[in-house]
Amino acid sequence: MAIIIILLLIILAKADVNLSNEMSSNTACPENEKQALLNFKKGLIDAANRLASWDPHHHPDCCRWTGVVCDKRTAHVLSLNLSLPPWDEHTDFKSYRMSKLEGKINPCLSKLKHLRYLDLSNNAFEGLLPYQLGNLSNLESLKLGAYPFSFGLLYVENLQWLSGLSLLKHLDLSWVNLSRASNWLQLINSILPSLDELHLSACQLLPGPSLLNVNLSSLAILDLSFNHFTNHMDVGWVSNLKSLVFLDLVGNDFHGPIPDFLRNMTSLTHLDLSSNYLNSSIPDWLYSFSSLQVLRLPSNQLHGDISSAIGNLTSLNEVDLSRNKLQGKLPRAMGKLYKLRSINLSGMRLNQDISRILEILSGCSSPRLESLDLASCQLSGQLSDQVGHFKNLTTLDLSNNSISGPIPIPLWQLQNLKELCFNDNSISGPISISLGQLANLERVYIFNNLLEGVVSEKHFANHTKLKYFYGSGNSLVLRANSNWVPPFQILDLDLGSWQIGPSFPLWLRSQKHLEYLDISNSRISDVIPRWFWGLSTQFRDVNLSRNQISGQIPYLPKGPNIFTFVDLSFNNFSGPLPQISMGSNQYMIDLSNNYFSGSLFHFLCYQLNGTITTSFLGIANNLLSGEIPDCWIKWQSLQVLRLDGNRFTGKIPSSMGTLSELQSLNLHNNKLHGEIPLSLKNCTNLVAINLGKNELDGNIPRWLGQDLTNLIILILRSNKFGGNIPDHLCALSSLQILDLAENNLFGSMPRCMSNFSAMVRGNGSRDNIIEYRGLNGPSTLESASIATKDQLLVYDKTLNLVRLVDFSCNNLSGEIPKEVTSLQGLQTLNLSQNHFTGKIPESIGSMKSLESLDLSQNQLSSSIPESISSMTFLSHLNLSFNNLTGIIPTSSQLQGFNESCYAGNHLCGSPLKGCRGSGKEPDVRNEAKEISKGQEINWFYISMPLGFFTGFWCVLGPLVISKRWRILYFRFLEAMWWKVCDFVGKF
Repeated sequence: MAIIIILLLIILAKADVNLSNEMSSNTACPENEKQALLNFKKGLIDAANRLASWDPHHHPDCCRWTGVVCDKRTAHVLSLNLSLPPWDEHTDFKSYRMSKLEGKINPCLSKLKHLRYLDLSNNAFEGLLPYQLGNLSNLESLKLGAYPFSFGLLYVENLQWLSGLSLLKHLDLSWVNLSRASNWLQLINSILPSLDELHLSACQLLPGPSLLNVNLSSLAILDLSFNHFTNHMDVGWVSNLKSLVFLDLVGNDFHGPIPDFLRNMTSLTHLDLSSNYLNSSIPDWLYSFSSLQVLRLPSNQLHGDISSAIGNLTSLNEVDLSRNKLQGKLPRAMGKLYKLRSINLSGMRLNQDISRILEILSGCSSPRLESLDLASCQLSGQLSDQVGHFKNLTTLDLSNNSISGPIPIPLWQLQNLKELCFNDNSISGPISISLGQLANLERVYIFNNLLEGVVSEKHFANHTKLKYFYGSGNSLVLRANSNWVPPFQILDLDLGSWQIGPSFPLWLRSQKHLEYLDISNSRISDVIPRWFWGLSTQFRDVNLSRNQISGQIPYLPKGPNIFTFVDLSFNNFSGPLPQISMGSNQYMIDLSNNYFSGSLFHFLCYQLNGTITTSFLGIANNLLSGEIPDCWIKWQSLQVLRLDGNRFTGKIPSSMGTLSELQSLNLHNNKLHGEIPLSLKNCTNLVAINLGKNELDGNIPRWLGQDLTNLIILILRSNKFGGNIPDHLCALSSLQILDLAENNLFGSMPRCMSNFSAMVRGNGSRDNIIEYRGLNGPSTLESASIATKDQLLVYDKTLNLVRLVDFSCNNLSGEIPKEVTSLQGLQTLNLSQNHFTGKIPESIGSMKSLESLDLSQNQLSSSIPESISSMTFLSHLNLSFNNLTGIIPTSSQLQGFNESCYAGNHLCGSPLKGCRGSGKEPDVRNEAKEISKGQEINWFYISMPLGFFTGFWCVLGPLVISKRWRILYFRFLEAMWWKVCDFVGKF
């Protein structure tokens, strides 16, 4: 009997299925609903053709269109889902952006009366959200969030239209502008009592009056992130949501302690307070949330330690306390959290041995742990074999610590590992060949360590999933066969400072998706292959610098990505400069320190009707010649321009004045002549100008001080500028380096130099770091060759700490103004080879930071001020060839300088000879003895030639005059000779 019943049920089920299929095959979506969808499509921009199936001619049934789901019986449209998944770094941004639907949301969607689910999230809709959507009375889920690239494009006047959606359980308006809907909270509370989920992230919400009666009794998930609430009480009403289990308050402006209204919300399973300004310790009551599964408190200012009471959070599977000011030891109770899958404590000052951390965590929590992030935790010691206990680890980040020693073998047995971050430590030794067994590895970051030895093909044997490998800053050698084909298709590859050469790595040709390549300083001394330039069309960033790669570069192609840099500097590339594609989007192009020759014209002006978005252009130290072309109007995005160290002639082109974004201009060491063009006054963002070592003439323009008020560096040395130093330069309060040496300037020094505020202050801070950073591009440090202490030194990373004034080798005259001594942050002052007169300012000792002082070859008079002895940092001094007199003041520095520093004056005292009666050298009696001794020595030298003359003529004179005396003298000598011979013969 039972068998018969079962058979009947099967037959009935099949009949029902057949009937259903028959009905669905014979029933198409209603015409009015199909027309509503077509009208909706008409107002859209569909660049990726996602709605190609919405074609009534080829697909008359709208139920089969992309994103449309119909009722199987009635064919009414029940669901419309045209959403995109959130963008991530694995997705090409340009393709993702094109996939977004654009345009306005047509009110015709309100004709889909049976619609229950509407999801248009993560697109780029704009304009006013139609209130007619409130007519969709059957709607249970409405998702219009556009996170995060369409912020503010959609907006709402008010939310009254929601009153028609009484069945709504899921509402997502994230990134829709609700700033005009001031009563948002009261309306949602009163008209949507059935809500289970509410997502209002980044809606520019305004805090309203607190709710007296909360009707959202079913609300379980609430997201109010990125709305800039400042007061805890703005959201205090959430404490009355008894069903709430998920609360996201990320990215608001909460200050003070963790909000106390959360104290009684012990049913929460998910709490996220990331990226606020909370600045208390973690309260004890938070450790009593035994239901809490996810606790995220990163990017705040929390302080104190982690209490051992954290062991009470027995349901916890994710904890993120990173980027705070927490410190102290990791409590042993962390090892008792059985369900932990993810731990992120990066930035916490644990100050512990890494082996101790692993010991604590290798207990009960280790079997489930999938992610461990302890970056920048001040960890030390060596990795122990206990790391092998974490069998389920997919992410291990120990970067930016002081961990040393070799990588333990058990680490290479973590077969689930996807991401390994050991960068910026002191890990040493070779990389085990077992690395090749980690088949799931996608990301490896081991740069800036002490790793050494050989890396071979076997190290990558099973890495079919590898996408990111960063290994620069080690002493590793890559040995790969020339016909090696790697098993991976990598996106980012950083092998800077590895020994790869001398041959160019041919295996790169197999990488079809390579976007980032760094093989700088890798001892390659080969001709670059032609196929490489075809490969480069896919690059985001490429760095081949500091090798000996030769050959010619035909072109710099337009890559697929927005933010790119190309660094080919310090190589042996030759020939003409490459052509650059129009619409090129390289942020940085550095071709410096090569052997490029010829004109700059074809590079700069190839297509005059195009525009180039390059921000950094470096072509310094090549063999380029001719005039600098006057077509800079197409390079409007330039921030840094370096053409120094070439053979350019002619004048500075006036079109450079159109570069309104320009911050650094370096034309040093060329053969340019003429005046500085007036048009440069329009480059008001300029921070550094270096026009030194050219043949520029005319007066120094006043507008340099009037219009370019952001200048930090002004170098005009070794030119033919004449006239006075304009007082207008004193308006440059941020100026740190002023070098006008080796010109034809005359007149006096400006007395307003005390207005150089940056030279008055000390240089202990890095507030004025000279760095240029493009949007999402690499940062670029300013560099300059600075003449100081009789040396030419190149500064880059520490350039912001240099303070210098150099007016040497001009025709300046008058007295040195006392105002210059107010520059207490100045390190180098060079006024040599001028015509200054008068005294050295008495208050010069107040220049406490001065390291180099050169006042030589002037006409300074009087004595050296006593205050100079207090300049304790002084390591270079030259006062030679003036008219200085008196005693050299006493200090450990002044007596330590060579005598030549004081030569050509009328000075005395150490290191020169002593001064009579000074009390600082031998006394008068000793001095008299020295003088007497000196006189005796003089008489000795005088009497010696007189004695020689007298003796010579007294003996030899008679022999010359008298023949008889000569005969007697020689007979005497002959007799003496034979007597000597007889005496010798006896022996």
